[in-house]
Amino acid sequence: MDNEAQPIESIRTTAEDRRIHQRDGQADEEDDLRRLEEEVKEMAQKLMHYRSTLSNHLKSTLTSILAAQRQELPLFDDGSEPEPSKDPNSGSHGDSGEEGMSMADDKDHEIANKIQLLKDKISSNVSAMPIVLKRMNECISRIDKLNSCNGTIHPAFKRKKS
Repeated sequence: MDNEAQPIESIRTTAEDRRIHQRDGQADEEDDLRRLEEEVKEMAQKLMHYRSTLSNHLKSTLTSILAAQRQELPLFDDGSEPEPSKDPNSGSHGDSGEEGMSMADDKDHEIANKIQLLKDKISSNVSAMPIVLKRMNECISRIDKLNSCNGTIHPAFKRKKS
């Protein structure tokens, strides 16, 4: 009879152990659930904060970036060099004022070269425009000739008629 009592006793202890583990598992799950709910609430608060401040932050950042990239370009319409700045503090430090002027002159010269290069590129593009238009018209006329032929043309190469 002792042999029969041991399996029953072991079954009872394993069943009790399962119940205890289930309670512990449920408690752990509840703790995890509470922790996750708190994290969700914190994230929601952060999201509301970012939504309220993000537009102002982006606006100020964009404004500062654009202001930093903006350059004052001198106008070289008559081809003359721009006059030196009339800043009263520029000549009061002796040699450093002359170095500043030479750096400013180098920068102005570099800007003038860039402007001239841009003007040259624009004029070359404008002068090449008639050639490009002529080639485009020739291609369009070839396409129209192909449309008038009775040959089979893949639909990808057909012009849409509007």
